[in-house]
Amino acid sequence: MTADTNAPLLHYEIHGDRGPCILLVHGFLSSRAQWLLNVPALSAFARPVVVELFGHGRSPSPREPAAYTPPYYVEQFERIRTAVGADRWFVVGQSLGGALTLRYALGRPDQVVAHVFTNSNSALAEEGWAGRVLPAMEAQARRLEDEGRRVLDEHPLNPARAGRLPALVRGAFIEDGALLDPRGVANTGLYTVPGSSSRERLPDNRVPTLLVVGEREKRFAGHRHYAEEMMPLLTVVGLNAGHAVNIEAAETFNTAVIEFCARHVGRTAAET
Repeated sequence: MTADTNAPLLHYEIHGDRGPCILLVHGFLSSRAQWLLNVPALSAFARPVVVELFGHGRSPSPREPAAYTPPYYVEQFERIRTAVGADRWFVVGQSLGGALTLRYALGRPDQVVAHVFTNSNSALAEEGWAGRVLPAMEAQARRLEDEGRRVLDEHPLNPARAGRLPALVRGAFIEDGALLDPRGVANTGLYTVPGSSSRERLPDNRVPTLLVVGEREKRFAGHRHYAEEMMPLLTVVGLNAGHAVNIEAAETFNTAVIEFCARHVGRTAAET
């Protein structure tokens, strides 16, 4: 896909007025609400730049399938970095957003000071992931075309349906859920999810990386161990939380991210 302008297409918002920029990318069916419990704490250290994926929140839903591919998201993140005037920045990804920030950090290491991501089964999926997941994504796309918003409201991954959510966050997810676009969500499943794994590229990592694990999500344990064995410059912190670790253990998540980023804030591109 070739865009007519260098301006970012993704919706993004900047918080805070001092410190380095820190990109925050949510996961599937989520929105800027993912970071409600994190932005205030991170703003004391940095300027959070909160982005929303295509078809989610306030971002558009392009018709072109290529707009949903991980390489195009890397291009979009670069456009946002330029737009906010950051020579280099920190990046943080949650779930599918973690797959995209990992792809960005691996592909653009000179632009990333340090990288943080949470449980992302798609980021670390084994060989053959695309072939296994695509039939389910095709079925999901057909249902979204036939049934529309009802599929989104009842989707098991809809964060508004999750347990252990503070009322503030649940209310924001319900409000933002009304903004989900069925076509954009279908395209995310078809063109973002299948190509999201960077498992085989982990040994090439050149960016200091923090993996914050919600240890109650048992299915992620194997991916965690693989990353610990194969990924250079990786630090792992395990917290008593599930998949949405940045919400369920917000205070300890915020502390871990701030302390990790503070250790690397003076790191230069020459050190990559």
